[in-house]
Amino acid sequence: MKIVHLCLGCFFPDGYSYQENMLPKFHKELGHEVEVIASLVTFDKNGNSTFLPKGSIYQNENNIKVTRLNYKVPNKIYKKLKRFIGTYEALERAKPDILFIHGCQFMDMDIVVKYIKNNSNIQVYVDNHADFSNSATNWLSKNLLHKILWKKSAHLIEPYTTKFYGVLPARVDFLIDIYKLPKDKCELLVLGADDNRVAEAAKPLVRQSIREKYKILDDDFLIVTGGKIDLFKKQTILLMEAVKKIQNKKVKLLVFGSIVPELQNKVKELDDKNKVQYIGWVKSIDSYDYFAAADLVVFPGRHSVFWEQVVGQGIPMICKFWPGTTHIDIGGNVIFLNEDSVINIQNTIEYLLSNSQKYLEMKERAVNKGKIVFSYKDIAKRSIQIPEI
Repeated sequence: MKIVHLCLGCFFPDGYSYQENMLPKFHKELGHEVEVIASLVTFDKNGNSTFLPKGSIYQNENNIKVTRLNYKVPNKIYKKLKRFIGTYEALERAKPDILFIHGCQFMDMDIVVKYIKNNSNIQVYVDNHADFSNSATNWLSKNLLHKILWKKSAHLIEPYTTKFYGVLPARVDFLIDIYKLPKDKCELLVLGADDNRVAEAAKPLVRQSIREKYKILDDDFLIVTGGKIDLFKKQTILLMEAVKKIQNKKVKLLVFGSIVPELQNKVKELDDKNKVQYIGWVKSIDSYDYFAAADLVVFPGRHSVFWEQVVGQGIPMICKFWPGTTHIDIGGNVIFLNEDSVINIQNTIEYLLSNSQKYLEMKERAVNKGKIVFSYKDIAKRSIQIPEI
């Protein structure tokens, strides 16, 4: 089967472990021919969104052909509305049997539908990464972009679509409530972890090398957190403050990720190079090693793809409670934080430190179930609803 992943409504950063990277990788490992057609949106060396200078065709790190399309007019409006040069022609060259569309939020959907009408044997899947935590956050975005423009795109492709996937429960609801798509066509397809990297990172030498690098002893209780530290995820600073308040000297914290300028001074103030260490930006592929070195991973702010990755690595977690994200709880591997405060974070960590039985139960559930439910190889199989070749 020829599977084409269409990433025109979203970013496509090479070398990362987002769903847009992982599904093509594992579809190929499952024996399918795979190609990606993508926009120019990528990430810079610090993990911030940016644009490639021009379109191109190349083989990526997984030896998958990637076609990058230029915008029809290279200005801010066309980049926002996502009109491209050569969408129809790129699909003609790719000749998909299965078209997996990542995000329906792009105006060239009418061109995609035109191609499908002329090639009616194509099986189509569409996923959605939008919910009210990252989209429709103001009146204009909600009522103009999503309820009119992107709703229209969703309904253009709906008659030809086998399934619409939300990658969080909240994003399934967004498809139904905002785009008014049929409930029986919408279901959850979770994000996950790269099976290959999970296995590599689980090797004892990886844990040892990370801990030695940052002078973390084997019997220290290491907490790790990672991701962008911005004005929407300021809770990372609360975590740093909470760990500094914990009297147990064996408790250590490693923090990685990019920081917006407004928060850099505060993070530097809390970095004591011993108990709490900020270690800078870490490549997505290397994040597996840092999480594997942890006894506990804490995400005190908004959801990121790291949440599902860590469940897939089999590591206990403390996470901020967000409606529509509790799918990461697979029977007791997670404790949710219900308020943003230093004392709440501190008390929750100290509860686990003093309750070893609870911690061991969380770890057992994470190891035995998390690695199965959040395996990208299995998610890739489920996503196209056909058996492995």
